[in-house]
Amino acid sequence: MGERYRLEVLCHRKRRSSQCLSGKDQSLGSFPGPSAERQPLKYTVTLSAQYGINVFVLGLVLTVAGTFQKAGVAQEHILAYLSTLMVMQLAWMLWYFLRMHGKRGLLTDKDDHAGPRWLRGGLTLFAILSLVLDMFKIGYYIGYSRCLTAAKGVFPAVHAVHTLSQVYFLWFHAKDVIRTFQIIERFGMIHSVFTNLLLWVNGVIAESKHQLSDHQKRLAALGFTNLTVEKTGPNCSCTINACAAFYKGSYYMYPFNIEYHVFASAMLYIMWKNIGRKLEQHTPPKLMFKRRYNILPGPVLGAAVFATTIGILVVYSIQVGYSKDRRQSAVTMFYLYSITVLCLMSAASTTGLAIHRLGKGSMDDSKNPSRKLDGSLLVGTACASWLLSWCSVLAAISAQPPRNYTWLSLSLAALLIIEKSVQNVFIIQSLHRKWDSGEEGVGRTFAVAGPGGLPAAAPYCGIVNKALESVEQEVSCPATRHIPPSPGSSSSECSEQITVPQTSLPQPNRRLKNKLDTKNIILKNITAFLFLCNISFWILPAFGAWPQFANGLEENIYGFETWILIVNLAMPFAIFYRMHASASLFEVFCAT
Repeated sequence: MGERYRLEVLCHRKRRSSQCLSGKDQSLGSFPGPSAERQPLKYTVTLSAQYGINVFVLGLVLTVAGTFQKAGVAQEHILAYLSTLMVMQLAWMLWYFLRMHGKRGLLTDKDDHAGPRWLRGGLTLFAILSLVLDMFKIGYYIGYSRCLTAAKGVFPAVHAVHTLSQVYFLWFHAKDVIRTFQIIERFGMIHSVFTNLLLWVNGVIAESKHQLSDHQKRLAALGFTNLTVEKTGPNCSCTINACAAFYKGSYYMYPFNIEYHVFASAMLYIMWKNIGRKLEQHTPPKLMFKRRYNILPGPVLGAAVFATTIGILVVYSIQVGYSKDRRQSAVTMFYLYSITVLCLMSAASTTGLAIHRLGKGSMDDSKNPSRKLDGSLLVGTACASWLLSWCSVLAAISAQPPRNYTWLSLSLAALLIIEKSVQNVFIIQSLHRKWDSGEEGVGRTFAVAGPGGLPAAAPYCGIVNKALESVEQEVSCPATRHIPPSPGSSSSECSEQITVPQTSLPQPNRRLKNKLDTKNIILKNITAFLFLCNISFWILPAFGAWPQFANGLEENIYGFETWILIVNLAMPFAIFYRMHASASLFEVFCAT
């Protein structure tokens, strides 16, 4: 019975191989039975999404009420709600671990596009810094335990356990394509997505309140006596000497905690989209001959921008609250620096688009939830920055007579709109580009011919069905056992996977080859430069360099309270845009 099943699977896959080679979206491993039997699974998608949205909205309502101290909702109620959500996610992840441990001998389907190693490494780094934040909060609670509620001590402890478990889950299971217990998995996965989004909102509000408090203190120190600074903190004395260090150090960790939860929610959302996803035709990996590129100019220029950014941040943070004259010089310095770097970034992105246009390379239009989410997040989060930019443009135009920073603010706002628009197009085109296939018939990937003259390395279609792959190897390899294996290869490999020496492959035209190498060198330099520049523009606002609070131009047009609200809502998305753009550019850099 088992042998007959394996033969049927092999024959079915061979009949569909020609369709996959032609680029059609074919699938294997879909749910058996008529479409009526799959209707409950389709309804589960909508039901789970509605459940997650309601969980998020309830948490958002509690957060807003607790932030403004209305309706009797305190910070402790918000922390208790978040802790409950994390405990529920921990219970679901424990059930998933136990279920997977019981099926360790079975091979699961994997989406190779989801959760690449570098993304999981970045998530781990942010998680470690989030754990440092939790340790600071626990130490702060111990110092003020006499006058703080238990919720403020339980929350960081539960969050630390949640962080460790979630990083383990995403590191080893981010590529899983779940096909069993789909109803439970969909609700558990969407619960995890919106739990991380609520934790992100909680971190954003805490960071925004800290930025607003610092801004009000600076204004009060500079002589704006019409502003009152509210006293914050417990009403008792700290029992240890490190409470002040814990309080100040925690706000340096909040930017990393915020990015960690956004990255985790994005990866969990991809897993939710992959639940029950139909498997596409799998082909053996291609043989790739990578060359070394000269990518010195881009990283050097980007490193210079990064080093200058650190200096600008230090000088700005010191001078902006020192005196009115130094405050003006600090804001002017920030504007001139930002305008210069944005001009270079706009020129780099435009050059990259021109190279894409002249190259006329093929585009990969296959379905890919990860790549689609990348593009949506780039455009969606850029809208927040565009909102701030258009507010600044209107404020600069409406200022009568022109005030300080009017033209600098107008130039910076216009450049931000242009730079992000051009960069988004460049990144999205680069993500959809078939880098490995080469241009005009010349590439860096070579296929080894299989039986019947068909190439064994067909275009990669996205998802690996390891169980069916092993079946196909088991059935097809015995037919080719008369071919001796190459040295260093395992006995289970088929003859189609024998590595052919590079000298035996057809050599492309040298002039065209050098032309393609030159284009790739330029694109790699552009990508490296943009990557470091986006990291730099993430650091500045993430660690307190907000000239929108210090220039006074927009406050005079929109009012203090309205402008503070706009900035606090839009700035977190603008900060995340830079980090997400950096992650996408790193992926493009690796693929180029």
